[in-house]
Amino acid sequence: MMLISLPEFIGRLHPLLVHLPLGILLLACFFQWLILHSRYAFLKPAIPAMLFWGMLSAIASCISGYLLASGGDYEGELVQRHQWMGIYTAGLALILWIAHQFFINEWIARWLSVGLIILLFITGHLGGSLTHGEGFLQEGLQAGKKDDPVWKAMPDLQQAQVYAGLVQPLLQARCYSCHGPNKQKGKLRLDSPDWLLKGGEDGKIIKPGDAEKSLLIERLMLPMDDKEHMPPREKTQLRADEIAVLHWWVNSGAAFDKRVSELKQPANINQVLQRIATGQQPAGNIAAAPADIPAAAVAPGDTATIRRLRQAGVMILPVAANSNYLSASFFTATAPPDSLLPLLTALKKQLIWLRLDNTPVSDASLRQIGALTQLTRLQLSNTAVTDAGLPALQPLTNLHSLNLVGTKVTATGLYTLASLKQLRYLYLYQTAVAPADWSMLLKQLPGIQLDSGGYRVPTFEADTTELKY
Repeated sequence: MMLISLPEFIGRLHPLLVHLPLGILLLACFFQWLILHSRYAFLKPAIPAMLFWGMLSAIASCISGYLLASGGDYEGELVQRHQWMGIYTAGLALILWIAHQFFINEWIARWLSVGLIILLFITGHLGGSLTHGEGFLQEGLQAGKKDDPVWKAMPDLQQAQVYAGLVQPLLQARCYSCHGPNKQKGKLRLDSPDWLLKGGEDGKIIKPGDAEKSLLIERLMLPMDDKEHMPPREKTQLRADEIAVLHWWVNSGAAFDKRVSELKQPANINQVLQRIATGQQPAGNIAAAPADIPAAAVAPGDTATIRRLRQAGVMILPVAANSNYLSASFFTATAPPDSLLPLLTALKKQLIWLRLDNTPVSDASLRQIGALTQLTRLQLSNTAVTDAGLPALQPLTNLHSLNLVGTKVTATGLYTLASLKQLRYLYLYQTAVAPADWSMLLKQLPGIQLDSGGYRVPTFEADTTELKY
């Protein structure tokens, strides 16, 4: 268990403390003008007390904010401006409180309160810019701006530098608000090559040549409901094409000085680069991916059925704390899956994750699995599943992730999954999908992140796309 220092703990209280002066001082300033009406004159004695406590909480916020910034997660000009505006706000609150103690002209106090309101709004806006990124207020007034493409049309894309032309603009649009010059969540900066290679408090985030073991890619590929998924759920998510570009760049060595034409371009990357070159909208809006755990509540599962499955070695567990939704894993099952799958029907409303990896599941078993319509995750790696059984999965309209690694499925069978509109992740490493079929598969299954085991797909002369303008 990692312990933090007392100053760091006090710094982390800043988001809690900062709202006290905002509310108290704004209310005191409002009362300052409200008492102009004789009907509200009884509020006058409360104003000095409100200013006093608002001033103290403003000073406490300044101290905690300074300690938070000293922790290394924030730096830059924006932080300094926010700090100084906070100090000015606390100072003016102190002056206004002293003014009330000496009974100065009430109109002077009122105009001082106007200045205090202005300072509160400016300080709050700067704090919001640190938390949500600069320009967040304007973005809220410009519908659709967050969905604008990261890349503009680049007819000479093959001559562009991969990092400067593709990777850096992507990181700037999707990551700098939390990992840029003003804010470094997790002590991680992504705004320069040196910072990218340095990593953050969790260690290095890039392992050149191995995207699967690079933390940058791992966090992007986590389910949306995972607390370590990046970007955070409330932020704009990367599209499939954008993730593919980062994956390709890291797997190609994460070079900062190479041109696009200097890197090998597998079939799926050719498709992505063609869309970028012509200015098309990136494929696969991952931001629209459904939640892996349904938001609607569900009644508890049948306890007798759960008991029978557990006695047969099936691991039945809740998918999250205080949730009635269930996961089932047959890894330790003592009986063949075909004899136990019918029992899952009694749990079809609660069961959303099913693991059948490395079990004697066949195409006949898929008909029983197809009745479990609440499934969002299904893992069938290293089983005897073939193209013939895949149509039985079409009723799984809530399916979010499907693992078919090590099976004999081909592109022909996978086309039947196009009707699964919620499907976002399809794992196909070591399947029977032919290298020449990947381009068509990407077209037939738009919006689905296809994992071929690292995009290391053999390239052929016919795979190269020549762009003419």
